[in-house]
Amino acid sequence: MPQFVIEREMPGVGQLDPDDIKMASQTSCNVLGELGPQIQWVHSYVTDNKLYCVYRAPNEEMIREHGRRGGFPVNKVSKIHQTIDPTTAE
Repeated sequence: MPQFVIEREMPGVGQLDPDDIKMASQTSCNVLGELGPQIQWVHSYVTDNKLYCVYRAPNEEMIREHGRRGGFPVNKVSKIHQTIDPTTAE
């Protein structure tokens, strides 16, 4: 299944307390349950003012629908073509 990186502009997200992060995660998981197994949240990176989320989904529109239903911004969606790491050099 295709993977995507979603950029979410969320000023101050890096300063949210653990309870707020947990609540946002629960909201995301609830919406994922509504959308069905064809969309999966892999993980997210929290920076000062943005979230970078990795998802598996059949298309970009499903990613955007997840954002609409959950109330999450979806500022940019990029399809992942390859994953590289230090072992790629071997």
